[in-house]
Amino acid sequence: MKRIDLIRMIESVGSELVWHGGKHDWYRNPNTGVSQAVPRHREIKERLAL
Repeated sequence: MKRIDLIRMIESVGSELVWHGGKHDWYRNPNTGVSQAVPRHREIKERLAL
């Protein structure tokens, strides 16, 4: 899966970018309080994206 597609999917459910880390960007959904890291690779394995 392309990184940009994963970010669009995460943002479509209400998550927002919290901060840019060294190797990952962190997104948090304010409605659920769930945070997740998104690696900065162009291609992200499907298993990791789920």
